[in-house]
Amino acid sequence: MWTKRRTIMIAGCSRFGAGLAGEISELGDDVIVIDKHADAFRKLPANFSGFQIVGNVTDPDVLEEAGIRRAVILAAATDDDNVNCMVAQMARRIYDVDEVFARLNDTDKEHLISGLNIKAIYPARLSVEAFKELSSIVF
Repeated sequence: MWTKRRTIMIAGCSRFGAGLAGEISELGDDVIVIDKHADAFRKLPANFSGFQIVGNVTDPDVLEEAGIRRAVILAAATDDDNVNCMVAQMARRIYDVDEVFARLNDTDKEHLISGLNIKAIYPARLSVEAFKELSSIVF
């Protein structure tokens, strides 16, 4: 059975962004990764079959040329919480992307995306949860 390929955009080729891009591209979706540094794409796994675009993820021209109007999912995955909040807000408010995720290290930044249907991903919280599941300590 044929299914329509989705367009998924990842803003930032951080370790998280690169790993996510590799996993998603294996599913057969169109994955577009944007980063302002061309050398960041070296983090992409060998199995990555998507598109790599060098540019500023907060620049509307870059986002539009990359195809954000076709994107159904955007993951803001740079190493900068402020940039992640900004591009996530742009994706929701300007481009009406269906699902938007923002990786945030600082939980105090959550108010910047609250009420916008943007899902926050907190690496520190996820690490604590993983530790709790894997350790012998009873919490």
